[in-house]
Amino acid sequence: MGQRIVLAIVLALVVSSCEKKPGGQTVAVVNNEEITAADLNAELASANLPADSSKDARAQVLERLIDRRLLAQQAKSDGLDKSPEFLNQQRRATEDLLINLLISRQTNTQQVPSAADIAKFEAAHPGVFAKREIWTLDQLNYPLPKDPAVTAKIGASKSLEEVAQILTASGIQYARSSKKFDSAMLPPALYTQLSNLPAGEPFIAPGPDRAVASVITDRQPAPLNADQQRQVALSQMKREQVNQVLSQRIKDLKAKAKIEYQPGFEPKKR
Repeated sequence: MGQRIVLAIVLALVVSSCEKKPGGQTVAVVNNEEITAADLNAELASANLPADSSKDARAQVLERLIDRRLLAQQAKSDGLDKSPEFLNQQRRATEDLLINLLISRQTNTQQVPSAADIAKFEAAHPGVFAKREIWTLDQLNYPLPKDPAVTAKIGASKSLEEVAQILTASGIQYARSSKKFDSAMLPPALYTQLSNLPAGEPFIAPGPDRAVASVITDRQPAPLNADQQRQVALSQMKREQVNQVLSQRIKDLKAKAKIEYQPGFEPKKR
């Protein structure tokens, strides 16, 4: 009998020692699962709130974190963490996080471009900097024609009205609209091509199933000031540098890797 009492006391002590309590770096415990100060600070950061936010703000964010933790615990209880959908998305999320950290580290190690390099970059991208414009576009949105001859006629059109007539004659319905467009969104070569189009001549942007024919009806200059130009230039130059480094890294890794494809899934030879 005495041994049973001692065993019961020992078990009780073990259980109580496993029960987690708030304190120190643990700001809350949800069903014996800790939420730490680091978890809360990460949640504040994702909500664009400073780590030293007011007590009320921190309390509200903590409650949202607890709600999410409870729902996640329920999902695990239902066995969703063992489902193929979860495992696939978890692997994808992990890969995305690792790649983002790799990109962040690569960005932080890039050398800051010189003033001459920045000026050269700005000159090579006039649609983003000195000659940036806001265009007003008159547009026709239509499904891609099945007849190549109709597509050729549209491509040779000299006005949006001519495009509309061809579509109507071919029994193709279209939607007409107007929108504003920032020339900074265009690659330099395309910006030069579109800005040099004769007045009223349309350009076609085909998609997988539909195409958009557009005409520039108004152009308003919108150049950036010197400070804005430098910030935009630095951001774009860093992005291009990182993309170049990552592209080369992928090329090198593929050259060393052993990659085997199931028949029918191989990439097309170029």
